Amino acid sequence: MEAIIQQFFNLDIMARALPLVLAGLRQTLLLCFIVIPLGLVGGLVFALASLSSSRTVRWSMIAAIDFFRAVPPLVLLIFVYSGLPFAGIRLSPLTAVAVAFFLNTSSYYGEIYRAGIESVGRGQWDAARSTGLSAVSTLSHVVLPQAVRNVLPDLVSNTVEVVKLTSIASVVALPELLYSADMARSVTFNASPIVLAAAIYLVMLWPVVRLISRLERRMAS
Repeated sequence: MEAIIQQFFNLDIMARALPLVLAGLRQTLLLCFIVIPLGLVGGLVFALASLSSSRTVRWSMIAAIDFFRAVPPLVLLIFVYSGLPFAGIRLSPLTAVAVAFFLNTSSYYGEIYRAGIESVGRGQWDAARSTGLSAVSTLSHVVLPQAVRNVLPDLVSNTVEVVKLTSIASVVALPELLYSADMARSVTFNASPIVLAAAIYLVMLWPVVRLISRLERRMAS
């Protein structure tokens, strides 16, 4: 038992690794602040385009959403970071991660938005238009608020997945939380920094997970 504690829960090593791990946490939070808002906005654009009256636009967007949902995000990230340079496009690790995650998360957010918009009855559209509201005003003031409320647990749940997704940014040497913890592990030859990183993820995400459960129960009641 003592060996396990020393190898995985060594407080002295955790304390020494903490500055490096916190620097990685700042990079993770920066990435989340970039990717999540872009994904939410991009997802809304994807959803509206997939509901377009134009068959060409609609099916093109549906194909794009299916493609980016089907391709593993790790494969997409490696392609953006290591494949695009062959076409003369060289991106920094942060930009490559942001682009790859934007495409991946937008497709998932897009499907969630689409389901929410379709859950609002057509009568809501007709009633709003009959009062003189334009199509844009109807969408923004009547339909979208109801749609977002209907799928809020899914939106929050997907945001949690985005935060966890940032851990694969380590494959392009972006010094996010997991990468920094792994660097500390390689220096100390001890797994305690990885456990510290896991504890930080737990502290960040557990309250959100509980919030999702409350939202789901509220929606079901």
